[in-house]
Amino acid sequence: QVQLVESGGGLVQPGDSLRLSCAVSGFSFDYKTIGWFRQAPGKEREGVSCINKDGSTYYANSVKGRFTISRDNAKNTVYLQMNSLKPEDTAVYYCARDPVGWRLRLVSSYYDYWGQGTQVTVSS
Repeated sequence: QVQLVESGGGLVQPGDSLRLSCAVSGFSFDYKTIGWFRQAPGKEREGVSCINKDGSTYYANSVKGRFTISRDNAKNTVYLQMNSLKPEDTAVYYCARDPVGWRLRLVSSYYDYWGQGTQVTVSS
């Protein structure tokens, strides 16, 4: 069975850093694209970043230069390092799988399995 489990969220102050983890199981992780999405209160879900099977990455403009996505295939885990956090980064963060492993697109409909989400709150 396919499972994705996010962790690492919490309450931090503006300017702080946080590292999210997405632990995956039930599929050939090495050959899939994993993406991070987020949904803030009262707003639609938006793509944050994704990493494909080759390790190539893509970032939304809103997080470019502040966030870094990476993967550790030996641990079946994808990470999202979030630096210089802003209040507008507050959201539930989800990781998800795109079964087409060469693809680098933050298009929700491309992702067939999703984790349960982890809350990130940035507030002073």
